[in-house]
Amino acid sequence: MPVRVVAGLIYQGDHVLVCQRKEGGSFPLRWEFPGGKVENREDDLATLRRELKEELGIEVQSAGEVFRHSHSYPDQIVDLIFFKIETYRDSVCNKVFERVRWLNMEDLKELDFLEGDLPLIEKLISGKLRV
Repeated sequence: MPVRVVAGLIYQGDHVLVCQRKEGGSFPLRWEFPGGKVENREDDLATLRRELKEELGIEVQSAGEVFRHSHSYPDQIVDLIFFKIETYRDSVCNKVFERVRWLNMEDLKELDFLEGDLPLIEKLISGKLRV
C-alpha cells in the first residue's frame, strides 16, 4: 500500500525553500521540500499544516495543490502531493533539518534531492509548471 506524503513549496520572491535531512535519519543529508506523511484519517491540508508547524514553526493559512505523482523507492511506493503555500503566519525557523536554504529555480538541480522530488524539480526548472 502506498504511503501518502505532502510537501510545501514556500516562496520568498523568486526563491523557494529547500530542506536538508539530518545525517542520522533516513535518506541522510538528501534535500527535499518540507512536509511529511499523512496519518490516519488526516486530510492532505491538515497534514501539511501540522508538518510545517513542527518542522518550520509556521502556520499555513492557505495552500493550493500544484503537482502530484507516485514514486517507487526500493522498499515502498510513495504518493507525493505538492502544494504551493500561498499565505502563512510567523517566520520560517529550522526546527528539525540539518540545513534550510532559499534557492532560485536554476540552483535546485545542484543539490542532491530525494528521487521523488525530481519530477517536480524538472517541471519547475523547465518552466512546464509555473508556481
